[in-house]
Amino acid sequence: MRASRLISLVLLLQSREAMTAAELARELEVSERTVYRDVEALSAAGVPVYADQGRNGGYRLVGGYRTRLTGLTREEAEALFLSGLPGPAGDMGLADAVAAAELKVLAALPSALRDAPARAGQRFHLDAPGWFGGGDPPPLLRELARAVWEDAVVELRYRKDREVVRTVEPYGLVLKNGTWYLVARVGGEPRTYRADRVRAVTPTGAVFERDEGFDLAGYWSGQAASFLRAMLKEQATVRISPTGMRVLRFYVEPYAAERAAEAAGPPDRDGWVETVVPIESEIVGYSSLLRLGPEVEVLGPPGLRARMAEAVARLADLYGTSGGKS
Repeated sequence: MRASRLISLVLLLQSREAMTAAELARELEVSERTVYRDVEALSAAGVPVYADQGRNGGYRLVGGYRTRLTGLTREEAEALFLSGLPGPAGDMGLADAVAAAELKVLAALPSALRDAPARAGQRFHLDAPGWFGGGDPPPLLRELARAVWEDAVVELRYRKDREVVRTVEPYGLVLKNGTWYLVARVGGEPRTYRADRVRAVTPTGAVFERDEGFDLAGYWSGQAASFLRAMLKEQATVRISPTGMRVLRFYVEPYAAERAAEAAGPPDRDGWVETVVPIESEIVGYSSLLRLGPEVEVLGPPGLRARMAEAVARLADLYGTSGGKS
């Protein structure tokens, strides 16, 4: 642990030229006393660190000194491609690798380019999740990411309407509107699974030979629409208000909201329309449409309407003048 911290200290001084003990302590998440001891250890080891006294003082490396410890590991090099997405990288357990890679790249930059990270950070920010797609990452995302990195064949226990078990070759992970998806081969064919519905990941001990011609981005672009059509295999018939139609895209898949808008009939005198909303299943449709509250009436299928009616009755008990909680 200390060796790693000493390397980080040298790289920090190499990339920023001068830093106070307080600044180093903050970056390394240690006490200033630990920084003093680390600087003494580096000096004893022959690293030319010296201190400038005074108001603008701080620790510096003797001019021209460059560490040779700037080579990226495989993990860091792979993680670097995710550095524009620090949140998702952290979700997959790669935050430390990304931070180490960024520090090594910064240390290797010539002084004329040292402001490049700051300039980019001031001008660009990628917010990958959707507005309503926050929350904790899927519980088994790190296990899935590990299997993807290692080309490891795993057994998935996956739940949608019922629980199934599949032996898969995990090719990649995709983050779409705040939702993680696993793309894996099953029986030689690519399949897509929502990561938050994976209940268990069990390594089989086998590895698979990756098809180097497989293009994850290309597959996702070409298959996303058909995947959604296959996933949203059922439909709900609804009456929906103008407000409900405007906000529908926040509560169902954008594809489903688009199909509902296209299928909408003429508005009645209050502006309500009848349409069909593609849904994955009755229970998923229930949880999505219930969030629209009084802006939607489910007409069918009967089972979904019954679920909604039961929920409305329970809400009436909670908020009614009799039998409710005060």
